[in-house]
Amino acid sequence: MRIAERAPYVVVGAGIHGLSTAYHLAGELRARGAGSGADIVVLDKATPGAGASGIACGVVRNNYFQPAMSELMQACVEVWESDPAAYHYNAVGYIALGAAVQESDLAATFERQERIGYRSELITGEAEVDAHMRSLFPDWRAQGVTICLHEHQGGFAFNVESVLGLRDKCLGEGVSVLEGVEVTGFASRDDGSVSAVETSGGPIEVGEQVVIAPGPWAAQLWAMLEMPDRIDIRTPSGDVVRDRPMWTYWNLQEGEITVDPLMFATADGGAPPVIHLDTDAPLYTDDGELVTGELWGIYFKRDRHGVQGGASPLVVEGDVELDPYPSTTDVDPSFPDMWCAALSHSMSRFEGSRAQYKQARSGGVGAFTADNFPVFDYVRPNVYGIFDSNHGYKMIGVGREVAAVLLGDHSRLLYPFRYERFATGDLHPVSSSPYPWS
Repeated sequence: MRIAERAPYVVVGAGIHGLSTAYHLAGELRARGAGSGADIVVLDKATPGAGASGIACGVVRNNYFQPAMSELMQACVEVWESDPAAYHYNAVGYIALGAAVQESDLAATFERQERIGYRSELITGEAEVDAHMRSLFPDWRAQGVTICLHEHQGGFAFNVESVLGLRDKCLGEGVSVLEGVEVTGFASRDDGSVSAVETSGGPIEVGEQVVIAPGPWAAQLWAMLEMPDRIDIRTPSGDVVRDRPMWTYWNLQEGEITVDPLMFATADGGAPPVIHLDTDAPLYTDDGELVTGELWGIYFKRDRHGVQGGASPLVVEGDVELDPYPSTTDVDPSFPDMWCAALSHSMSRFEGSRAQYKQARSGGVGAFTADNFPVFDYVRPNVYGIFDSNHGYKMIGVGREVAAVLLGDHSRLLYPFRYERFATGDLHPVSSSPYPWS
């Protein structure tokens, strides 16, 4: 493939972040009279959405205990809502259900959502939560749930279609989206800035800036830019944790049951919200076998071919093979039993669902940072990194913020995710959730 020999802006990665950045940057250049989409080249080693964005579960939510994550997600939901047809976005809402240990976390999240104007309601008390869920699903039967945060914004999007919708928006702005072009390195100037992006199709001279949006290939691009693979982390108390790995890989545990999608509907026949259930009630299979007596959690939503969802991921031991990106999730053998048992625990309509379980092309491998939260920052004088720590697909609005930063603006929403936080101790608070990204 013949590629441009020079481009003012080069974006590496045609997933949700790379394409969103390119699209919003094109609009900002045009609006400011500083250029156009023709100044932007997006490179992808395969095709748009071939990596993590194309097999994401697609859930869009605001439910974050961390203030910075919650505020950034509000901005991201605004982008999803701005063009639901192009983004194939389904605004069905999102319900987070928790056990007693999570009451303070969810209550604090709700209070923040009220302050920032994000539409949600909080239901507390086991009987009250049960009544609320039964009003939506008469066969609701989950135990040990004492709090419910029902977000009336959020929902899910169809992943591949949304990526292609973003690609088409980029093309409409004159952006070049090049497929099958792999980045192999970077040529640097004396000041550390990148002068050219080296690719399988030849070098591209960089006129202005480079954006790196690598998804699960984060560690590889991080190394190409000569960033450290191990770091020291200062905690909020002032202690320093030495020599921690910058990147850890997790296998995302996801699958689906192949059923008539319409069997998962609300009492009035409507589209159901995405559901995330955490509880410490003992979990049994339909045959009465104990799965776990510890705090457990799942999420699930209606999909085109049935019901899709997952549970907490597992740390990957040993080397990670990402080329080609896995066609299925490397799930733990016990996951199907656990997830289907949890569906049945939630609603009687899912009793016996284990027989309908199907290992779907969903989830894949996630690259998590040292504190499991994203890094959005310059990693070279003219190289901006979007390292999403597997929070990524839902965060379509990050590209809008990055576009403004590239043109000299300050982003209040991205600032808490700067790389410097590991050295200064400005880390994000951790909730009581069993999930590493919360």
